[in-house]
Amino acid sequence: MSHAATTALDSHVLVLNKHYAAVRIITARRAMSLLFRGIAEILSIEDGDQWQTYDLESWCELSELRARYERDRHEWIRCVRLDIAVPRILRLMWYDRLPKRHVKFNRRNIFARDHNRCQYCGRKFPVGELSLDHVMPRSRGGKADWENIVCCCVKCNVKKGGRTPNEAHMKLITHPIRPKRSPVVTLRLTSEKYASWKQFLDTAYWNVELRD
Repeated sequence: MSHAATTALDSHVLVLNKHYAAVRIITARRAMSLLFRGIAEILSIEDGDQWQTYDLESWCELSELRARYERDRHEWIRCVRLDIAVPRILRLMWYDRLPKRHVKFNRRNIFARDHNRCQYCGRKFPVGELSLDHVMPRSRGGKADWENIVCCCVKCNVKKGGRTPNEAHMKLITHPIRPKRSPVVTLRLTSEKYASWKQFLDTAYWNVELRD
């Protein structure tokens, strides 16, 4: 399989329950499995703001037309007989549950919440050059939770040491808070190819974890 095909299969697809409520994000590889098994259908924007549903067979037929006239607007899964456009949204035919109202507390979500930016000097760094800092040091009773952990570059972490920001004469750029929805999803929504997701994301209950 080509690198382009592998990349397309790893791209992300929003999954809705049967009532059109967002429940999770999966890979295109997993999405194709659901379509082959007939337990999901594709939602696609047609003519600006109109939604159309497709099963796998009708989507393959549409993909042939799109490959001919608007190939640059889609990612493609290369098969033996045809190329299939990667769907952006699936709707589960029978599943009606909603996701838990909880954003997983982990390193990835903390970095995403803080946009890979050191919360003391304000500079952005690659993930490998960032660490996590306890605003109130653990030696002083500081907890490992959303309100006390921030992204921090190595230089600022060393400078702060086991002190509070005030004691180290350092100022937090943003006060850390618990996100209302997955910050990873918030980052993905800045990409134009995921623009069709926006109307399905309800911050009152939306939580998502990336899964294969």
